[in-house]
Amino acid sequence: MTETRYYHLTMKSLEQALPQLLSKTLGRGWRAVVMVSDEARVEALNTLLWTYNDAAFLPHGSAKDGEGPHQPVWLTMEDENPNGASVLFLCDGRNSDKLEDYDLVCRLFDGNDEEALKAARSSWKTQKDAGHKLTYWQQSDSGAWQMKAEANQE
Repeated sequence: MTETRYYHLTMKSLEQALPQLLSKTLGRGWRAVVMVSDEARVEALNTLLWTYNDAAFLPHGSAKDGEGPHQPVWLTMEDENPNGASVLFLCDGRNSDKLEDYDLVCRLFDGNDEEALKAARSSWKTQKDAGHKLTYWQQSDSGAWQMKAEANQE
């Protein structure tokens, strides 16, 4: 069954946290899909992942770049998996009808946005009631991720 991790952004923005999480994902040899709200966000993240660090970049692409099967990270606003990813990052309150297609789903939500908090809580409850494996992660004062809760773990 797919594991879902809820990442509560409290100390860093999505633009600061996502590259770190994607680096860890690629470091484990996994591929990722990042689903966001709209095309402007896809393009903003496309630029960010090339420039977020002077000493590194994250290989990625989007529909504009093509070559989906060859992209380690795929940026999209569609519910698609053209690169055969095992990890799905849901941002901007996005949802997928294909959660079972992934080994891991990471829901990133802004702790300063009341609507995002409500949506995350609702999603947690729905997935918990359905028996999914869930963990809740929050940023510490140092910016490190700490697991604060888990549900339905074996």
